[in-house]
Amino acid sequence: MRNYHTHTFRCKHADGDVIDYAREAQKRGLSVLGMTDHTALPDDKWLGMRMAYSELVDYIEAIEQAQAEFPDLEILKGMECEWMPEYHAYFRDELLGEHEFDYLILGCHFFPYKGEWLSSHYQLTDADRLRSYTDFLITSMESGLFAFTAHPDLFGLSYLCWDENTVAASRDILSAAEELGMILEFNGYGLSKRIIDTPQGVRVAYPWQPFWEMAVDYDISVVVNSDSHSPEGVAFGVAEGMEKVKELGLKLADLDHLNRSIPVILKNEL
Repeated sequence: MRNYHTHTFRCKHADGDVIDYAREAQKRGLSVLGMTDHTALPDDKWLGMRMAYSELVDYIEAIEQAQAEFPDLEILKGMECEWMPEYHAYFRDELLGEHEFDYLILGCHFFPYKGEWLSSHYQLTDADRLRSYTDFLITSMESGLFAFTAHPDLFGLSYLCWDENTVAASRDILSAAEELGMILEFNGYGLSKRIIDTPQGVRVAYPWQPFWEMAVDYDISVVVNSDSHSPEGVAFGVAEGMEKVKELGLKLADLDHLNRSIPVILKNEL
């Protein structure tokens, strides 16, 4: 079992440090543990849900300490990132370059809308905002910096009903993933932690079933992760997610040789 999406206490909404996750991962028989806390940003933007830039070195050292103490467990050094043009060089040159992170993942938790940044968790409440989220997610995917896109169907948390707008958004996201060769994440955390009541009934906010039923029609691959926010959740939803992916007939991504996610700069090279 493998998990490529894990958080630490530094993001302010998770518990435990790398060593705690490594210890639990070994107990549960994981072979790969990817640490991907919400990335530090040079200007400390959105500091309420990520580590401070001053904590970056401490995070790296915590990963290296766990790697030394658990040599039989493959512990990868990663970050979950909000892409913006002004951070592109930082992600490429400092994280992937200077600090030699193994990979970065894209997590679009905010999106630009009419001059301000809105939350993808709570403020995707109409078709216009969903369009803005979709366009920004695709632009972020096109940066070429990321090994995979976390919870691409996150919009299901606040856009409550499946309709022609979600169909259009999903089609565009899936088409972009196919064109770019972008791996999409089937998020295990959402399977039991994101249950919501909607006009169409009680459902899991994400992974949103209709999105992944549409995904079958595209040449994409998926990775199943726990998105763990506590050591005891280090394998959260992975087995169940793998079963659902199998039932849907989705293709699993090959991340066996994930070392360094060397960025392939695409059309919006910065």
